[in-house]
Amino acid sequence: MFCYQCEQAAKGTGCAKIGVCGKEPQVSDLQDLLIHAVQGLCQVRVAARKAGIADIDTDRFIRKAIFSTLTNVDFDATRIESLIREAVSRREELKGKVAAAGGPSSWEGPATFEPAADSAGLQEQAADVGQPESADPDIRSLKHIVLYGIKGVAAYADHAGILGQEDDEVDRYMQETLVEMIGDDIDLNGWVERAMACGKANLRAMELLDAANTGAYGHPEPTSVPLGAKKGKAILVSGHDLRDLEEILKQTEGKGIYVYSHGEMLPAHGYPGLKKKYPHFYGHYGTAWQNQQKEFAEFPGAIVMTTNCIQKPTDAYKDNIFTSGLVAWPGVTHCANYDFSPAVERALAMEGFTEDTDKGSVLVGFGHNAVLGVADKVIEGVKSKAIRHFFLVAGCDGAKPGRNYYTEFVEKVPSDCVVLTLACGKFRFFDKQLGDIGGIPRLLDIGQCNDAYSAIKIAGALADAFECGVNDLPLSMILSWYEQKAVAILLTLLYLGIKDIRLGPSLPAFITPNVLQVLVDNFNIMPISTPDEDLRAILG
Repeated sequence: MFCYQCEQAAKGTGCAKIGVCGKEPQVSDLQDLLIHAVQGLCQVRVAARKAGIADIDTDRFIRKAIFSTLTNVDFDATRIESLIREAVSRREELKGKVAAAGGPSSWEGPATFEPAADSAGLQEQAADVGQPESADPDIRSLKHIVLYGIKGVAAYADHAGILGQEDDEVDRYMQETLVEMIGDDIDLNGWVERAMACGKANLRAMELLDAANTGAYGHPEPTSVPLGAKKGKAILVSGHDLRDLEEILKQTEGKGIYVYSHGEMLPAHGYPGLKKKYPHFYGHYGTAWQNQQKEFAEFPGAIVMTTNCIQKPTDAYKDNIFTSGLVAWPGVTHCANYDFSPAVERALAMEGFTEDTDKGSVLVGFGHNAVLGVADKVIEGVKSKAIRHFFLVAGCDGAKPGRNYYTEFVEKVPSDCVVLTLACGKFRFFDKQLGDIGGIPRLLDIGQCNDAYSAIKIAGALADAFECGVNDLPLSMILSWYEQKAVAILLTLLYLGIKDIRLGPSLPAFITPNVLQVLVDNFNIMPISTPDEDLRAILG
């Protein structure tokens, strides 16, 4: 295996024996083979689109197959094998339709791939397929950046599609670009252009997801979320999928079970269609994904993982944890087709919390609708100099050293500045009491990583109000990255022309020095240094 698609790549260069995330070599290789099989399917799907053939089911499958290769999603080799075989089966069926419509009848490259009959044979085939290659290391680097960005786009597009929001242009970009990766006839500038196009596609995917979530559950509202517990049976829901959460809330109504959020599910409490409709959706338990082995072992109920973020379950809670959607771990019970009865039954059989506890609370629900609803106060705060600067301190959390920077940074932000945050990186400081400025909380939780679109909307609205560009606002972006959705978001920010982003805790291993220099020259992207140095550079 060789995998360096996440920030925790071994030794800062790549995992070659086993994934730091817990991914076994055979799973890593099969995921590469799945991308190869999907590229073959995309070759035919692109031809089908040119022939006027619509195939939304295949588009949805492609999104899910790509999403399955994202970090911390699917660790089950058997499931990956089934996706490989389904990709080829769909490809062959679609070939017939393309030929009948006057399209190509002969194919080359991944479109001719035939999977071996057994697991051992697939492993041998996987050994011959790796990351997209190129004789030029900088082009290879850009191909990998784009591939990982596409994985992030696929995740957001899949989330949106589950709630009925889809756009063929997003699917078209992913499919055509995966086909272009097969060859080596696009130059460096061409791949830079495709990286920017990835950012554009991701912007649209996040816009769709915002419309999907707010259309289904209403616009998030500022909401106080308890960090303690209620006496009674309990289910903990982690990940990002609001549809899964809603189904769990429906299936636990009237059963004496309190439902708690974990990780990136925290912002779900701000949606009126969830919190107000289901009073047994009580509070939040735990912090970021990398702490789950300790925190899950102490949770006295069932646990459901809905999207990426699962770690290897320990024996202390392996019988209590369940997966859904695209998430899988060998030996862990999977709740298919929104049937969460195994998790509900397990929660009823467990002790639950034996007493009420009060551990304080945190505020969530500051999406673009809520923040722009008080835009006049924000604008007046800036004009009166009550608010000197805004910091977007956002992104992924992780176990690798260096992330304490973000805690210290927020602690040292001057009292006349506002901190916006989103994604699981906020768990480094989400419960800190920073006070307010003229009634505006100094710490505004915009939501999940999925809600990066809200931050973009807020920045754009402020720029319009002050009649300037986003880069001219008193706004600085201090970002942390871990996996491929973060890559997609970064590409979106670059596509929008946003400059002076500080990125950490380390730069991606898949970026060569020359590619990094392109980012520095065009966007002044820079690594974080120390909180004191960065604050001094930004504020003077």
